[in-house]
Parts: sequence; structure tokens; C-alpha cells
Amino acid sequence: MGKILSPLATLIELAEQASDEATAKLGSAIRACKGLEEKLEILKNYREEYASRMQAELKAGREMQHIRNFQLFMGKIDDAIGGQCQLIINARKRIQIEQENWQAQERKRMSYLTLEERAEKVRRVKEARHEQLQNDEYGIRQLFYK
Repeated sequence: MGKILSPLATLIELAEQASDEATAKLGSAIRACKGLEEKLEILKNYREEYASRMQAELKAGREMQHIRNFQLFMGKIDDAIGGQCQLIINARKRIQIEQENWQAQERKRMSYLTLEERAEKVRRVKEARHEQLQNDEYGIRQLFYK
């Protein structure tokens, strides 16, 4: 048989699950952003290589149509870099949102744990008082029966 949870223990369990889910979403957002940043670096490196080849073509005296094709393709690479930068901006916003969500879930979880600690402290004080009363009562009985 499973143990019966108090309402507070149930809330703590649910808060821990929500915190775990928020942690997973934050991790996923961070990984996605890193992937986008890596792709941006690949595009920038490719652009640099392509620009170097274009410079070599210019020095070699290639015909203008060939150079124009290079320039058009460079424009497409620049557009791709711009698009990738926008994706990264959006991914960073998502990280911020997920981080705020995670922090909120953690605050909720910690507040429930604090309530649980306080309830446990109250329970221990009551238990100690009850034990003291029993000891006092036992002592009085011992005196009475002597």
C-alpha cells in the first residue's frame, strides 16, 4: 500500500514536479540557443571563406558576370546570417522566459518546504509538551501512591 500524503506533502510533490519540468524546459531552451549560435558561427565562417574566394577571383581578373554571381550569393549568405541572428534573439528571449518560470516554480517549492518545516517544528513542540505533561502526571501519581 502507498503511503497517504498530507495536503502539504502533496503540494510539495506537485511543486517539485513543476520545478523539474521548468528545469527541463530551461535546459532545452539553452541547448536550442547554443545550437543556433553554432549554426551562426558556421554561416559566418562560410561567409569569410566565400569572401576570400571572391577576392581571389577579383584578383584573378574574372569576368563581371562571375563576380556578380559571387556578390548575389554573398547577399544570400548575409540574409541567412541576419535570419539566424533573429532566431538567436528569439531563443534568448525564450531562455529568459523559461528562467523566470523556473525561478517562480522554485520559489513556490521553497515556500512549501518552509511551511512543512514550520509545521514539523510546531508538531515537535506539541509532542514535547505532551510528553512533559505525561511525565509530570506520572511523577504526581508516584508521589500520590507513596
